[in-house]
Amino acid sequence: MNVREAVLTVDEAQPSPLEPGPSLIERAARTASVAAADADGVDRDARFPHKAFDAAREQELLGVMIPVEFGGFGASIYDVTDICYTLGRACASTAMIYAMHQTKVACVVRHGHGILWMETMMRRVARDQWLLASSTTEGQNGGNIRASAAAVDVAGDTVSLLRDATVISYGAQADGLVTIARRATGAAASDQVLLALAKDDYSLKQTLGWETLGMRGTCSTGFELKVDCPADRVFPEAYDKIHAQTMTPFAHLCWSSAWAGIAAASVTRAQAFVRKAARSSGGQMPPAAAHFTAAKMSLAKLRALIAANVDAFARVEHDERALGSLDFQSSITLLKVQASELAVETVMHAMRTAGLSGYRNDGEFTMGRHLRDVLSSPIMINNDRILANAATATLMSGVPTSLRD
Repeated sequence: MNVREAVLTVDEAQPSPLEPGPSLIERAARTASVAAADADGVDRDARFPHKAFDAAREQELLGVMIPVEFGGFGASIYDVTDICYTLGRACASTAMIYAMHQTKVACVVRHGHGILWMETMMRRVARDQWLLASSTTEGQNGGNIRASAAAVDVAGDTVSLLRDATVISYGAQADGLVTIARRATGAAASDQVLLALAKDDYSLKQTLGWETLGMRGTCSTGFELKVDCPADRVFPEAYDKIHAQTMTPFAHLCWSSAWAGIAAASVTRAQAFVRKAARSSGGQMPPAAAHFTAAKMSLAKLRALIAANVDAFARVEHDERALGSLDFQSSITLLKVQASELAVETVMHAMRTAGLSGYRNDGEFTMGRHLRDVLSSPIMINNDRILANAATATLMSGVPTSLRD
């Protein structure tokens, strides 16, 4: 049935009761096991991690954040970030795709209540395990997602959009797409709307490939995005509000958790190397053991940083004033910078712990894939751009007068 024409029956509209079963983290561990077994092949061939996402669908992980009333598990930000971390320890591409998907799901869940199409999409994500992609990077804007070139064209009950999307991660594999655009042809670049689209609402024409150092399985190719859809695909709320309250917090928390998973995987390999070296030398630590200590310290800082920001978001996630405050926005924005730098630092220390054994692409202690994948983190929405944009806000923010202010 054409998705656009589909009408939910009364029975379909009612959420089915969730069967008791494994916990979310157990479901994530099962998916991670599949992802880990295929991670080297995904990286080598730059292919989408189909096996991992087949497992994720089987474990019903794609719809965990959908409210129970629409057929999901009603998972919290704690649940979702833990899953990103677990998947990150297994396969970076799988974790990053999952993190991006959940960020888009969060937008639909938090801003789509009471809107028939958005609620239908929630049900399809939960029931059919739809995978949602994102189109935010456009033309030559360099990742500045708060400025759009393409504008929606409204004609009665339909809208159209033609967008030069230089990156749409896993766009060819997704079941739906969330994208931003200028509100109208004459609108300012920052006057944006968000659209939530089913696959029947758009077409993609590939314009760029994806031959990269790391995160190769995300298949983040460029496309010409052509949209022709009903007007109800457009969120009524302005994008600037969605961006501040949902898009940025969920993106930065989920991405950071995925990067922390990559870092943790490298520390696990470094630990195994040190233990093996110590056993073979009668208990004497190898020369680079100090780097293992540094890796553990860096990972601990990274996890504490993410945990503190998850707690901060969870406390205010339904408080619009708190979410829009200068302190919260500065903290959640700079989380991306701090977490990405710490993740790279951790993997570098882990690799130096293992020396040539970590540098090699073969052998049980290889960390080349982890390093290549984590090096994407400072570049994904460039840290320099974030720091430059945050300069004014940080100047306006006061310096704490005590440790617990």
